[in-house]
Amino acid sequence: MAEIHRGTWIRPTKLELLTDWMGSQRWYAAKGSVPQLELLSAWRLGDPAGAVGIETLIVLDRGGPEPIVYQVPLSYRGAPLAGADAALVGSMEHGVLGPRWVYDATHDPVYARALLDLILGVASAESSSQSEALDPRYVGQRAATWTEEVTVVGSRVLSGEQSNTSIILDTVDAAGAEHSLIVKVFRMLAGGDNPDVVLQSALRLAGCDRVPEVVGSVRGSWPAPPGAGVEPTASGHLAFAQEFLPGVEDAWRVALRLARDTVSAEAGARSLGRATAEVHRTLAAALGTTPTSAEMVSKIIAGMRSRYAAAAAVVPELAELAGPVATLLDAAREATWPDLQRIHGDFHLGQVLRSPDRGWILLDFEGEPLRPLAERTVPDQWLRDVAGMLRSFDYAGGSIEHDGGGSTRGWVAEAQGSFLDGYAEIAANPRDYGAVLAAYEIDKAMYEVVYETRNRPDWLEIPLGAIRRLTSMEDQT
Repeated sequence: MAEIHRGTWIRPTKLELLTDWMGSQRWYAAKGSVPQLELLSAWRLGDPAGAVGIETLIVLDRGGPEPIVYQVPLSYRGAPLAGADAALVGSMEHGVLGPRWVYDATHDPVYARALLDLILGVASAESSSQSEALDPRYVGQRAATWTEEVTVVGSRVLSGEQSNTSIILDTVDAAGAEHSLIVKVFRMLAGGDNPDVVLQSALRLAGCDRVPEVVGSVRGSWPAPPGAGVEPTASGHLAFAQEFLPGVEDAWRVALRLARDTVSAEAGARSLGRATAEVHRTLAAALGTTPTSAEMVSKIIAGMRSRYAAAAAVVPELAELAGPVATLLDAAREATWPDLQRIHGDFHLGQVLRSPDRGWILLDFEGEPLRPLAERTVPDQWLRDVAGMLRSFDYAGGSIEHDGGGSTRGWVAEAQGSFLDGYAEIAANPRDYGAVLAAYEIDKAMYEVVYETRNRPDWLEIPLGAIRRLTSMEDQT
């Protein structure tokens, strides 16, 4: 089938190429399904040399259980791009230009330069849609705190990401100074502001250096999928650029090394607790807080009970803990709860970097990417982040035990206690909300139980052991 495109034809069509390619990408959510794609919108960036076509398609996929909108940047070349075979989407025949090689543009250096120019406001985007109905605007928004004018001299894609694609940019400014940047291209789109952009920008504007320096972002709008709501268009963030810290180590690797060698984590965990509290305190001041109503408490606890029931249906060993789990959640329901505020939302050791100069740097405030965006942009309990980090310390120790190391229970207890001590030095003491904190810990462990059952059954004992320990605590308050 040929696609008529601005007075000429191409075959196969772009959607046909994507249908054959998207299902195998890490960021494609409906694994095992055949994409069923519909074009919602498209926009272009320019190549100053005029040699490479750069187009981003916004497509709706109905191939999975739920419709999902994806962002797919493509680059079109008249000859193969050296070293980019793994990024080849396919080839097509253009009625005027002849053979064209089509690439995942995030791997194309021309796209990387053009995208940063858009973010910095030195280039613009234009619609490549063929009807007025598909004619949204796509604009770059430079961060108020970023003043450098830089030129891209190299780019590469960060490996291992699941839900987005991040491009590492090597840049130089007018004075020849080097700056490493990272641009996250959001793959799954939903209307609304992305919390990764909003929260880190708010933190930097408030003077907090516990997150990378923000460079800017790209916003766009696209026709809302049929049945998505009454609004004819959706809008939100498409990309986010910030400082990249090369050669640093994430806290997960630091913790594994310490646990393996039974080296005390007291100092590092305490300072991480202080850094976390500093971020929470700044977010509360910058974006406000909301009292936690009794109705909200009931809703949260009901969700935890539901997740326990779902986990027990998958792992029969949990059924014998029904009574202790109910007792723990009952205690949380009756306890005093702190105010709601914006939080990280997916906090663990892998989301933190250790900088020799700046200490702990927190990353990826997007929240759990598989949760709807609307749920990730509302105030939540800061205790959720604290519980996530406590569980992460337990996982670090548990992974060492799983690999044949000795018991790490003492190391885990010290790390967790030091983290809580450090947090309490800056903000409210999490131990003052012990019943609520324990409920969030066990809720996280229930999620882990289901995940390990489905993906790594031999790791199941790590979260199961945590649930047993939490439900055997004599005093949850």
